[in-house]
Amino acid sequence: MSLSTKRRFFWMQEDRAAAAKHGGEINAWHTLSLPGVICGTCGETWANTGHEYPCVDLSQLPELKAFERPRPEPFPEFTRLRELVRPLAPLHSELPPGTGFGPLVGRASGKFGPFAWVWGQKLLVRRDALTQLKTEGIRGLHACPTQLRFRQKDPPALLELQIPPHGRLHPDCIPSDEPSPCVTCGRWGLARPEVPILDAASLPTDMDLFKVGNFATMVVGTERFVEAVHRLGLDGIRFQELPARDGVAPPHGM
Repeated sequence: MSLSTKRRFFWMQEDRAAAAKHGGEINAWHTLSLPGVICGTCGETWANTGHEYPCVDLSQLPELKAFERPRPEPFPEFTRLRELVRPLAPLHSELPPGTGFGPLVGRASGKFGPFAWVWGQKLLVRRDALTQLKTEGIRGLHACPTQLRFRQKDPPALLELQIPPHGRLHPDCIPSDEPSPCVTCGRWGLARPEVPILDAASLPTDMDLFKVGNFATMVVGTERFVEAVHRLGLDGIRFQELPARDGVAPPHGM
């Protein structure tokens, strides 16, 4: 039996009906980030989305102000700033332009279910739901405090999940005429495929929650994660099964 038939994976997105039922609202962002890039090779000015490390603390960096103002920088300066951050980030993190760091900062109001989403990409979990998932044996859950200012008394304890990018899209869902990433800055202009397919051989085997490595706006959960969420009756996530095929991962880095 092939690897792709042994494991099942699900694209996780906000359940808007559940969010509307609870009525909570969040307007927040990561106040520290790598700058965007002005690339002299491909001519693009860009920053990525979906790469966030809320548990990474940059507060002791001597050039902290360089990470406070979103802006594009020439690639050599971006590279210099990225190397200042790298020792603080998880091992093997790609850290593309626009990567966010530190706690989620902003305003929140209303009630929230077990899960809440910010801008449809950042996944927050109530502390009690996190405890339940860990009790169920869900692997790779790394939650970080937020700095959300609530209007009401006794606000819910919401934590942001630090979800690492792993794995790749399968070559079968990438157009054959899609240009390769820029050799200098790594920019890859691929739009999300209409039917995303995961490269089964590239996917992690030791965690139940991750983002797609070369399309990090996609949050993926394993069958174990989905079953635990359903068993515990935790709402807030809509699951769509993704096909996964064996094969060699494409050489696209971002």
